[in-house]
Amino acid sequence: MPRVLIADKLSPAALATFSERCVEADARPGISKVALLAIVADYDAIAVRSATKLTADVINAAKRLKVIGRAGIGVDNIDVDAATAAGVIVMNAPFGNSITTAEHTIALLMALARDIPAANVSTHSGRWEKDRFVGTELYGKTLGIIGAATSARSWRTAPRA
Repeated sequence: MPRVLIADKLSPAALATFSERCVEADARPGISKVALLAIVADYDAIAVRSATKLTADVINAAKRLKVIGRAGIGVDNIDVDAATAAGVIVMNAPFGNSITTAEHTIALLMALARDIPAANVSTHSGRWEKDRFVGTELYGKTLGIIGAATSARSWRTAPRA
């Protein structure tokens, strides 16, 4: 029976899915690197999110390792070169939170249109500047994103009209 180490907190549905497919899954969220190095040789797969760092020394200690699964978009916490050299497949779930991300983006756009961040800072500073933070009413208007950003550094804020 294949064994998978779940090194970060995942949904209980993940454990159920492994069980349904006759995969033995050990959930050890928050495992230290020392503890990880001590047990990683016993697993065929590792599932992580972003907390656990799978460095070259961890990957090289995992003699049975065939797959690393990242429950999320990036793989910046995984040494992909070391995994490739060891013949380990690295997979991620780039669309797992796309609806959440889209909804969050719209919520932030609305918050900015209504001046909520600045009003929050003002209120927490003990001021009540009700007339200063009326924002822009969105009724009857179109709110959206024009263009595409290639990285976080390419985002720019436009002056208010």
